Amino acid sequence: MAQNYKHEREARASRARTRAYQARRDVNGHQQKRRVRDNILAGAGLVVVVTLLVVAQVFYFNGGPGSPEPTDSAAADSSATATPSPATVESSGDVPPSTIAEGRTWSGTLTLNDVDLGIELDGAAAPQAVSSTISLAQSGFYDGTTCHRLTNDGFFVLQCGDPNGDGSGGPEYRYGPVENAPVDNVYPAGTLAMARQGDSAFSQGSQFFIVYEDTTIGADTAGGYSVIGKVTSGLDQLKVKITDAGTGDGKADGPPAVPTTITGITVQ
Repeated sequence: MAQNYKHEREARASRARTRAYQARRDVNGHQQKRRVRDNILAGAGLVVVVTLLVVAQVFYFNGGPGSPEPTDSAAADSSATATPSPATVESSGDVPPSTIAEGRTWSGTLTLNDVDLGIELDGAAAPQAVSSTISLAQSGFYDGTTCHRLTNDGFFVLQCGDPNGDGSGGPEYRYGPVENAPVDNVYPAGTLAMARQGDSAFSQGSQFFIVYEDTTIGADTAGGYSVIGKVTSGLDQLKVKITDAGTGDGKADGPPAVPTTITGITVQ
């Protein structure tokens, strides 16, 4: 009788050990599955975050130096209401001939408020864009127009030359293609370049931007931005008197806090 009781007790103990082992195994299995699931969710979350950051950066920069809703970007010049595909557009309107630039360097002065900027325009590197700029300057088109956009986070540009003053205007023509864009997407301080609509190489007009600190601006499907020349003097005063003050609302992109007008432009 005692022997049977001993065997039964050992059997119960064995069953208890088995149940405890199975319970631990089940718990470990659940924990492992949960770790795998958590790792997958964490990985997916990281992918989402990275994707959102990339999309945000592309959206921000492809609007270009100068582009609230691309009416015109400091990479975007547009008085057109729609942005046609760069594969199907052409220059339109009475575009000044590219021969005006004469394939030479033009020098002059661009005055913003009371800040005189010495400038050089490279008619050999960007004949069409420089010809257009010379034609507009000599006709008085730029006189009294404002610099409507300042950016100061990620890239540093002041965009000017819109007769409407809001990024939507230009002359009664549009031209392209992009000329003399830097292959490395780096625009050194002092660069003068044409604004255009995102992804549209043939949307250049009168709007241009001044790079006041070294800036990298990613290219889009139309390429980079036509570099027409450079500021040779006065950039330090532009920063002290205008761009250092930032935007009117303190954001990274908007009208400059110091209202800025083109009070003169001469080239020869």
